[in-house]
Amino acid sequence: MNTSTPWSAHARCDILVIGAGPAGMAAALAAAPSGAAITIVDDNPEAGGQIWRDGPGATLPPLARQYREALARHANINLLRGTRVVGLGDAPLAGDAPTLLLEDAERGWAQHSHRLVLCNGARELLLPFPGWTLPGVTGAGALQALVKAGLPVQGQRIVVAGTGPLLLAAAATAAKAGAQVVRVAEQAGWRALAGFAAQLPRWPAKAVQALTLLHPQLRAGSHVREAMGDGQVQSVRLRTASGEETIACDRLACGFGLVPNTHLGQLLGCALGGPLSGGLGLWVDAQMRTSVAGVYAAGECTGFGGSERALAQGALAGHAAAGDTKPVHALQATLRRWEGFARALQHSFALDDGLKALPRPDTLVCRCEDVPHAELAGRSSWIDAKLHTRCGMGACQGRICGAATQQLFGWTPAPPRHLLAPARIATLAMVADRPPPG
Repeated sequence: MNTSTPWSAHARCDILVIGAGPAGMAAALAAAPSGAAITIVDDNPEAGGQIWRDGPGATLPPLARQYREALARHANINLLRGTRVVGLGDAPLAGDAPTLLLEDAERGWAQHSHRLVLCNGARELLLPFPGWTLPGVTGAGALQALVKAGLPVQGQRIVVAGTGPLLLAAAATAAKAGAQVVRVAEQAGWRALAGFAAQLPRWPAKAVQALTLLHPQLRAGSHVREAMGDGQVQSVRLRTASGEETIACDRLACGFGLVPNTHLGQLLGCALGGPLSGGLGLWVDAQMRTSVAGVYAAGECTGFGGSERALAQGALAGHAAAGDTKPVHALQATLRRWEGFARALQHSFALDDGLKALPRPDTLVCRCEDVPHAELAGRSSWIDAKLHTRCGMGACQGRICGAATQQLFGWTPAPPRHLLAPARIATLAMVADRPPPG
Protein backbone atom coordinates (compact mmCIF):
# COMPACT_ATOMS: atom_id res chain seq x y z
CA MET A 1 0.00 0.00 0.00
CA ASN A 2 1.37 3.40 -0.99
CA THR A 3 0.42 6.47 1.08
CA SER A 4 2.85 9.04 -0.30
CA THR A 5 2.35 8.99 -4.07
CA PRO A 6 2.60 12.49 -5.62
CA TRP A 7 -0.48 14.39 -6.69
CA SER A 8 -0.20 13.60 -10.40
CA ALA A 9 -0.51 9.87 -9.72
CA HIS A 10 -3.73 10.40 -7.78
CA ALA A 11 -5.49 12.29 -10.56
CA ARG A 12 -6.75 9.06 -12.10
CA CYS A 13 -7.31 5.53 -10.83
CA ASP A 14 -9.27 2.48 -11.88
CA ILE A 15 -11.35 2.15 -8.70
CA LEU A 16 -11.93 4.98 -6.24
CA VAL A 17 -13.22 3.96 -2.80
CA ILE A 18 -14.70 6.68 -0.58
CA GLY A 19 -14.35 5.71 3.07
CA ALA A 20 -11.81 3.46 4.78
CA GLY A 21 -14.09 1.76 7.29
CA PRO A 22 -14.81 -1.98 7.17
CA ALA A 23 -16.81 -1.70 3.92
CA GLY A 24 -14.18 0.42 2.17
CA MET A 25 -11.30 -1.77 3.28
CA ALA A 26 -13.15 -4.91 2.18
CA ALA A 27 -13.96 -3.36 -1.21
CA ALA A 28 -10.33 -2.40 -1.86
CA LEU A 29 -9.01 -5.82 -0.82
CA ALA A 30 -11.59 -7.66 -2.94
CA ALA A 31 -10.63 -5.62 -6.02
CA ALA A 32 -6.85 -5.69 -5.43
CA PRO A 33 -6.10 -9.14 -6.99
CA SER A 34 -7.42 -7.84 -10.32
CA GLY A 35 -4.38 -5.55 -10.55
CA ALA A 36 -6.55 -2.45 -10.76
CA ALA A 37 -5.11 0.83 -9.49
CA ILE A 38 -7.17 1.50 -6.36
CA THR A 39 -7.36 4.71 -4.35
CA ILE A 40 -9.05 4.89 -0.94
CA VAL A 41 -10.04 8.28 0.41
CA ASP A 42 -10.73 8.93 4.09
CA ASP A 43 -10.67 12.08 6.20
CA ASN A 44 -9.33 10.28 9.29
CA PRO A 45 -5.62 9.84 10.06
CA GLU A 46 -5.89 6.02 9.91
CA ALA A 47 -8.10 3.43 8.21
CA GLY A 48 -10.85 1.81 10.24
CA GLY A 49 -13.81 4.18 10.12
CA GLN A 50 -15.90 4.85 13.20
CA ILE A 51 -16.24 1.25 14.32
CA TRP A 52 -12.49 0.55 14.13
CA ARG A 53 -11.37 4.03 15.15
CA ASP A 54 -7.78 4.24 16.35
CA GLY A 55 -6.32 6.56 18.97
CA PRO A 56 -4.45 6.74 22.28
CA GLY A 57 -7.45 5.31 24.14
CA ALA A 58 -8.33 2.64 21.58
CA THR A 59 -7.48 -1.06 21.40
CA LEU A 60 -8.01 -2.30 17.86
CA PRO A 61 -9.65 -5.73 17.52
CA PRO A 62 -7.55 -8.40 15.76
CA LEU A 63 -9.77 -8.30 12.65
CA ALA A 64 -9.14 -4.56 12.22
CA ARG A 65 -5.38 -5.11 12.42
CA GLN A 66 -5.65 -7.95 9.88
CA TYR A 67 -7.43 -5.70 7.41
CA ARG A 68 -4.89 -2.90 7.86
CA GLU A 69 -2.01 -5.31 7.33
CA ALA A 70 -3.69 -6.75 4.25
CA LEU A 71 -4.07 -3.27 2.76
CA ALA A 72 -0.37 -2.61 3.34
CA ARG A 73 0.63 -5.69 1.37
CA HIS A 74 -0.92 -4.44 -1.89
CA ALA A 75 1.21 -2.01 -3.88
CA ASN A 76 -1.76 -1.17 -6.11
CA ILE A 77 -3.76 0.33 -3.21
CA ASN A 78 -3.20 4.00 -2.36
CA LEU A 79 -4.67 5.20 0.93
CA LEU A 80 -5.20 8.96 1.03
CA ARG A 81 -5.50 9.85 4.73
CA GLY A 82 -6.79 13.22 5.88
CA THR A 83 -8.52 13.70 2.54
CA ARG A 84 -12.17 14.55 1.97
CA VAL A 85 -14.61 14.87 -0.89
CA VAL A 86 -15.72 18.50 -1.17
CA GLY A 87 -17.85 18.27 -4.30
CA LEU A 88 -18.09 17.39 -7.96
CA GLY A 89 -15.12 17.76 -10.25
CA ASP A 90 -14.91 18.39 -13.96
CA ALA A 91 -16.66 16.32 -16.62
CA PRO A 92 -15.69 12.63 -16.61
CA LEU A 93 -14.20 10.88 -19.59
CA ALA A 94 -16.47 8.58 -21.59
CA GLY A 95 -17.20 5.40 -19.64
CA ASP A 96 -15.86 6.78 -16.38
CA ALA A 97 -17.60 7.27 -13.06
CA PRO A 98 -18.40 10.85 -11.99
CA THR A 99 -15.34 12.96 -11.17
CA LEU A 100 -14.94 14.05 -7.57
CA LEU A 101 -13.27 17.14 -6.14
CA LEU A 102 -10.89 16.11 -3.35
CA GLU A 103 -8.99 18.21 -0.85
CA ASP A 104 -6.32 17.50 1.76
CA ALA A 105 -4.36 19.84 4.04
CA GLU A 106 -2.17 21.08 1.19
CA ARG A 107 -4.07 21.05 -2.09
CA GLY A 108 -7.18 20.12 -4.02
CA TRP A 109 -7.65 18.18 -7.23
CA ALA A 110 -10.19 16.49 -9.49
CA GLN A 111 -10.04 12.72 -9.04
CA HIS A 112 -11.03 10.68 -12.09
CA SER A 113 -11.85 6.98 -11.85
CA HIS A 114 -13.34 4.20 -13.94
CA ARG A 115 -15.46 2.88 -11.06
CA LEU A 116 -16.52 4.54 -7.82
CA VAL A 117 -17.42 2.71 -4.57
CA LEU A 118 -19.20 4.75 -1.90
CA CYS A 119 -18.56 3.50 1.65
CA ASN A 120 -19.48 6.68 3.53
CA GLY A 121 -20.92 4.94 6.58
CA ALA A 122 -23.42 6.63 8.86
CA ARG A 123 -23.66 9.26 11.57
CA GLU A 124 -25.58 9.45 14.80
CA LEU A 125 -29.14 10.65 14.94
CA LEU A 126 -29.31 13.41 17.54
CA LEU A 127 -32.77 14.53 18.62
CA PRO A 128 -33.11 17.91 20.35
CA PHE A 129 -34.29 18.12 23.96
CA PRO A 130 -33.97 20.86 26.60
CA GLY A 131 -30.32 21.25 27.56
CA TRP A 132 -28.86 19.22 24.68
CA THR A 133 -26.55 22.12 23.77
CA LEU A 134 -24.92 22.26 27.22
CA PRO A 135 -21.18 21.53 27.35
CA GLY A 136 -20.69 17.92 28.35
CA VAL A 137 -23.60 16.64 26.25
CA THR A 138 -22.49 14.60 23.24
CA GLY A 139 -23.68 11.76 21.08
CA ALA A 140 -23.12 8.22 22.37
CA GLY A 141 -20.82 7.39 19.47
CA ALA A 142 -19.14 10.77 19.86
CA LEU A 143 -18.27 9.97 23.46
CA GLN A 144 -16.78 6.67 22.33
CA ALA A 145 -14.70 8.44 19.65
CA LEU A 146 -13.51 11.09 22.12
CA VAL A 147 -12.44 8.51 24.68
CA LYS A 148 -10.55 6.57 21.99
CA ALA A 149 -8.86 9.82 20.98
CA GLY A 150 -7.62 10.29 24.54
CA LEU A 151 -10.34 12.33 26.31
CA PRO A 152 -9.80 11.88 30.09
CA VAL A 153 -12.96 10.60 31.80
CA GLN A 154 -11.39 8.97 34.84
CA GLY A 155 -13.79 9.23 37.76
CA GLN A 156 -16.49 11.13 35.84
CA ARG A 157 -20.16 10.22 36.26
CA ILE A 158 -21.67 9.50 32.85
CA VAL A 159 -25.24 8.89 31.73
CA VAL A 160 -25.69 7.14 28.37
CA ALA A 161 -29.15 7.45 26.81
CA GLY A 162 -30.99 6.83 23.54
CA THR A 163 -31.41 3.52 21.75
CA GLY A 164 -29.53 0.63 20.21
CA PRO A 165 -26.46 -1.53 20.94
CA LEU A 166 -24.20 1.52 20.55
CA LEU A 167 -25.29 2.65 24.02
CA LEU A 168 -23.77 -0.41 25.68
CA ALA A 169 -20.64 -0.15 23.54
CA ALA A 170 -20.18 3.51 24.52
CA ALA A 171 -20.79 2.68 28.18
CA ALA A 172 -18.18 -0.10 28.03
CA THR A 173 -15.61 2.19 26.41
CA ALA A 174 -16.18 4.88 29.05
CA ALA A 175 -16.04 2.38 31.92
CA LYS A 176 -12.81 0.89 30.60
CA ALA A 177 -11.32 4.41 30.64
CA GLY A 178 -12.21 4.79 34.33
CA ALA A 179 -15.57 6.56 34.14
CA GLN A 180 -18.50 5.71 36.40
CA VAL A 181 -21.48 4.93 34.16
CA VAL A 182 -24.41 5.74 36.44
CA ARG A 183 -27.19 4.93 33.97
CA VAL A 184 -27.76 3.41 30.53
CA ALA A 185 -31.25 4.58 29.51
CA GLU A 186 -32.66 2.58 26.58
CA GLN A 187 -35.89 3.93 25.08
CA ALA A 188 -36.97 0.47 23.82
CA GLY A 189 -38.98 -1.55 26.34
CA TRP A 190 -37.97 -4.76 28.08
CA ARG A 191 -40.24 -6.82 25.81
CA ALA A 192 -38.43 -5.52 22.72
CA LEU A 193 -35.03 -6.17 24.30
CA ALA A 194 -36.07 -9.69 25.32
CA GLY A 195 -37.29 -10.40 21.78
CA PHE A 196 -33.98 -9.17 20.36
CA ALA A 197 -31.98 -11.25 22.84
CA ALA A 198 -34.00 -14.36 21.95
CA GLN A 199 -32.87 -14.05 18.34
CA LEU A 200 -29.17 -13.58 19.07
CA PRO A 201 -28.29 -17.32 19.09
CA ARG A 202 -28.71 -17.12 15.29
CA TRP A 203 -25.50 -15.04 15.37
CA PRO A 204 -23.40 -16.65 18.14
CA ALA A 205 -20.62 -14.04 18.08
CA LYS A 206 -23.19 -11.30 18.60
CA ALA A 207 -24.71 -13.22 21.52
CA VAL A 208 -21.30 -13.48 23.20
CA GLN A 209 -20.63 -9.79 22.54
CA ALA A 210 -23.98 -8.81 24.05
CA LEU A 211 -23.20 -10.74 27.23
CA THR A 212 -19.85 -8.98 27.62
CA LEU A 213 -21.46 -5.54 27.16
CA LEU A 214 -24.40 -5.92 29.55
CA HIS A 215 -24.34 -3.18 32.18
CA PRO A 216 -25.97 -3.32 35.63
CA GLN A 217 -27.31 0.22 35.20
CA LEU A 218 -29.21 -0.62 31.98
CA ARG A 219 -32.86 0.46 32.22
CA ALA A 220 -35.36 -0.20 29.41
CA GLY A 221 -38.35 1.99 28.58
CA SER A 222 -36.37 5.03 29.72
CA HIS A 223 -35.34 8.14 27.85
CA VAL A 224 -33.88 11.58 28.44
CA ARG A 225 -36.24 14.49 29.14
CA GLU A 226 -33.85 17.31 30.01
CA ALA A 227 -30.19 18.02 30.67
CA MET A 228 -29.59 20.60 33.39
CA GLY A 229 -26.61 22.58 34.60
CA ASP A 230 -25.01 26.01 34.93
CA GLY A 231 -22.52 26.34 32.07
CA GLN A 232 -22.00 22.57 32.05
CA VAL A 233 -24.27 19.55 32.32
CA GLN A 234 -24.66 18.65 35.99
CA SER A 235 -27.72 16.42 36.00
CA VAL A 236 -30.20 14.76 33.67
CA ARG A 237 -33.90 14.17 34.06
CA LEU A 238 -35.09 10.83 32.70
CA ARG A 239 -38.52 9.44 31.99
CA THR A 240 -38.73 5.89 33.32
CA ALA A 241 -41.30 3.10 33.29
CA SER A 242 -42.41 4.18 36.78
CA GLY A 243 -42.26 7.97 36.38
CA GLU A 244 -39.24 10.26 36.37
CA GLU A 245 -35.84 10.41 38.02
CA THR A 246 -33.04 12.97 38.12
CA ILE A 247 -29.44 11.73 38.12
CA ALA A 248 -26.35 13.84 38.84
CA CYS A 249 -23.70 13.47 36.16
CA ASP A 250 -20.63 15.08 34.59
CA ARG A 251 -21.39 13.95 31.04
CA LEU A 252 -24.45 12.88 29.07
CA ALA A 253 -24.00 10.80 25.91
CA CYS A 254 -27.22 10.51 23.92
CA GLY A 255 -27.78 8.86 20.54
CA PHE A 256 -31.03 7.71 18.90
CA GLY A 257 -29.65 5.40 16.24
CA LEU A 258 -27.92 6.11 12.94
CA VAL A 259 -28.51 8.13 9.78
CA PRO A 260 -26.95 6.92 6.48
CA ASN A 261 -24.41 9.31 4.99
CA THR A 262 -26.04 9.71 1.59
CA HIS A 263 -25.11 13.31 0.74
CA LEU A 264 -22.39 12.31 -1.74
CA GLY A 265 -24.56 9.64 -3.35
CA GLN A 266 -27.46 12.06 -3.72
CA LEU A 267 -25.10 14.67 -5.17
CA LEU A 268 -24.19 12.11 -7.84
CA GLY A 269 -27.85 11.35 -8.52
CA CYS A 270 -28.07 7.98 -6.74
CA ALA A 271 -31.57 6.91 -5.73
CA LEU A 272 -32.53 6.23 -2.12
CA GLY A 273 -34.32 3.12 -0.94
CA GLY A 274 -33.96 -0.18 0.84
CA PRO A 275 -35.86 -1.53 3.85
CA LEU A 276 -32.83 -1.77 6.16
CA SER A 277 -32.55 2.01 6.31
CA GLY A 278 -36.23 2.86 6.37
CA GLY A 279 -35.80 3.97 2.75
CA LEU A 280 -33.21 6.58 3.76
CA GLY A 281 -30.07 4.77 2.55
CA LEU A 282 -28.64 4.46 -0.95
CA TRP A 283 -30.45 1.91 -3.12
CA VAL A 284 -28.25 -0.92 -4.43
CA ASP A 285 -28.90 -4.08 -6.41
CA ALA A 286 -27.54 -7.57 -5.66
CA GLN A 287 -24.08 -6.55 -6.91
CA MET A 288 -24.03 -3.28 -4.93
CA ARG A 289 -24.62 -1.15 -8.03
CA THR A 290 -26.46 2.11 -7.41
CA SER A 291 -28.83 3.73 -9.89
CA VAL A 292 -25.90 5.70 -11.40
CA ALA A 293 -23.68 3.91 -13.92
CA GLY A 294 -20.20 3.16 -12.61
CA VAL A 295 -21.11 3.91 -8.99
CA TYR A 296 -21.37 1.21 -6.30
CA ALA A 297 -22.21 1.55 -2.60
CA ALA A 298 -21.62 -0.61 0.48
CA GLY A 299 -21.84 -0.46 4.24
CA GLU A 300 -24.06 1.68 6.40
CA CYS A 301 -24.70 4.30 3.73
CA THR A 302 -27.11 1.63 2.40
CA GLY A 303 -28.56 0.56 5.77
CA PHE A 304 -27.55 -0.58 9.23
CA GLY A 305 -26.38 -4.02 10.31
CA GLY A 306 -22.94 -3.81 11.89
CA SER A 307 -19.43 -4.44 10.64
CA GLU A 308 -20.15 -7.97 9.41
CA ARG A 309 -22.79 -6.77 6.98
CA ALA A 310 -20.52 -3.91 5.90
CA LEU A 311 -17.63 -6.30 5.23
CA ALA A 312 -19.82 -8.58 3.09
CA GLN A 313 -21.25 -5.67 1.11
CA GLY A 314 -17.82 -4.11 0.66
CA ALA A 315 -16.36 -7.35 -0.69
CA LEU A 316 -19.30 -7.69 -3.09
CA ALA A 317 -18.85 -4.12 -4.31
CA GLY A 318 -15.10 -4.54 -4.76
CA HIS A 319 -15.41 -7.73 -6.79
CA ALA A 320 -18.19 -6.25 -8.93
CA ALA A 321 -16.29 -3.01 -9.54
CA ALA A 322 -13.27 -5.06 -10.67
CA GLY A 323 -15.43 -7.13 -13.02
CA ASP A 324 -15.04 -10.36 -11.00
CA THR A 325 -18.47 -11.96 -10.44
CA LYS A 326 -17.33 -15.47 -9.37
CA PRO A 327 -17.45 -14.86 -5.58
CA VAL A 328 -20.78 -13.06 -5.76
CA HIS A 329 -23.09 -15.99 -4.86
CA ALA A 330 -21.12 -17.02 -1.76
CA LEU A 331 -20.91 -13.44 -0.56
CA GLN A 332 -24.62 -12.90 -1.15
CA ALA A 333 -25.40 -15.85 1.14
CA THR A 334 -23.21 -14.31 3.86
CA LEU A 335 -24.87 -10.96 3.32
CA ARG A 336 -28.36 -12.45 3.67
CA ARG A 337 -27.37 -13.86 7.04
CA TRP A 338 -26.28 -10.48 8.37
CA GLU A 339 -29.24 -8.70 6.84
CA GLY A 340 -31.35 -10.90 9.09
CA PHE A 341 -29.47 -9.39 12.02
CA ALA A 342 -30.06 -5.92 10.58
CA ARG A 343 -33.81 -6.54 10.39
CA ALA A 344 -33.83 -7.69 14.01
CA LEU A 345 -32.05 -4.48 15.03
CA GLN A 346 -34.46 -2.29 13.10
CA HIS A 347 -37.54 -3.98 14.56
CA SER A 348 -36.32 -4.09 18.17
CA PHE A 349 -35.01 -0.54 18.43
CA ALA A 350 -37.65 1.40 16.48
CA LEU A 351 -38.03 4.93 17.86
CA ASP A 352 -41.08 5.70 19.98
CA ASP A 353 -43.22 8.53 18.58
CA GLY A 354 -43.17 10.11 22.02
CA LEU A 355 -39.60 11.25 21.38
CA LYS A 356 -40.97 13.84 18.96
CA ALA A 357 -42.38 15.70 21.96
CA LEU A 358 -39.00 16.18 23.65
CA PRO A 359 -38.29 19.76 22.46
CA ARG A 360 -39.89 22.76 24.13
CA PRO A 361 -40.74 25.86 22.05
CA ASP A 362 -37.40 27.47 22.99
CA THR A 363 -35.30 24.32 22.46
CA LEU A 364 -32.76 24.89 19.69
CA VAL A 365 -33.14 22.48 16.79
CA CYS A 366 -30.52 24.05 14.52
CA ARG A 367 -27.54 24.70 16.78
CA CYS A 368 -25.44 26.35 14.08
CA GLU A 369 -27.97 29.11 13.37
CA ASP A 370 -29.75 29.18 16.78
CA VAL A 371 -33.16 28.25 15.39
CA PRO A 372 -35.64 27.15 18.10
CA HIS A 373 -38.40 24.58 17.71
CA ALA A 374 -41.11 27.27 17.83
CA GLU A 375 -39.80 28.90 14.63
CA LEU A 376 -39.93 25.59 12.77
CA ALA A 377 -43.27 24.24 14.00
CA GLY A 378 -45.23 26.46 11.60
CA ARG A 379 -43.14 25.76 8.51
CA SER A 380 -44.32 23.37 5.80
CA SER A 381 -41.08 21.82 4.55
CA TRP A 382 -37.30 21.78 4.82
CA ILE A 383 -36.95 24.37 2.06
CA ASP A 384 -39.58 26.59 3.67
CA ALA A 385 -37.70 26.37 6.97
CA LYS A 386 -34.36 27.24 5.35
CA LEU A 387 -35.81 30.23 3.55
CA HIS A 388 -37.48 31.71 6.63
CA THR A 389 -35.20 30.68 9.50
CA ARG A 390 -31.76 29.73 8.05
CA CYS A 391 -32.18 26.26 9.54
CA GLY A 392 -29.56 23.99 8.00
CA MET A 393 -27.42 26.81 6.61
CA GLY A 394 -24.68 26.72 9.24
CA ALA A 395 -21.39 24.88 9.56
CA CYS A 396 -22.84 21.35 9.58
CA GLN A 397 -24.89 22.12 6.44
CA GLY A 398 -28.02 20.49 7.84
CA ARG A 399 -26.48 17.14 8.70
CA ILE A 400 -27.63 17.34 12.33
CA CYS A 401 -30.80 19.41 12.15
CA GLY A 402 -31.83 17.92 8.79
CA ALA A 403 -32.02 14.43 10.24
CA ALA A 404 -33.71 15.77 13.39
CA THR A 405 -36.43 17.61 11.47
CA GLN A 406 -37.00 14.52 9.36
CA GLN A 407 -37.89 12.68 12.58
CA LEU A 408 -39.77 15.57 14.19
CA PHE A 409 -41.74 16.90 11.21
CA GLY A 410 -41.37 14.29 8.45
CA TRP A 411 -39.45 16.71 6.21
CA THR A 412 -37.09 15.47 3.51
CA PRO A 413 -33.89 17.56 3.37
CA ALA A 414 -32.92 18.59 -0.14
CA PRO A 415 -29.74 16.95 -1.48
CA PRO A 416 -26.65 19.10 -2.17
CA ARG A 417 -26.18 20.38 -5.72
CA HIS A 418 -22.44 20.80 -6.20
CA LEU A 419 -20.37 21.21 -3.03
CA LEU A 420 -20.56 18.92 0.01
CA ALA A 421 -18.45 21.05 2.31
CA PRO A 422 -16.69 24.42 2.37
CA ALA A 423 -13.65 24.32 0.08
CA ARG A 424 -10.62 26.58 -0.24
CA ILE A 425 -10.67 29.02 -3.15
CA ALA A 426 -7.29 27.61 -4.16
CA THR A 427 -8.88 24.16 -4.54
CA LEU A 428 -11.57 25.47 -6.85
CA ALA A 429 -9.06 27.52 -8.85
CA MET A 430 -6.62 24.61 -9.18
CA VAL A 431 -9.30 22.31 -10.57
CA ALA A 432 -10.50 24.97 -12.98
CA ASP A 433 -6.95 25.45 -14.31
CA ARG A 434 -6.12 21.76 -14.81
CA PRO A 435 -7.22 19.75 -17.85
CA PRO A 436 -8.58 16.28 -17.09
CA PRO A 437 -5.95 13.52 -17.23
CA GLY A 438 -5.75 11.55 -20.43
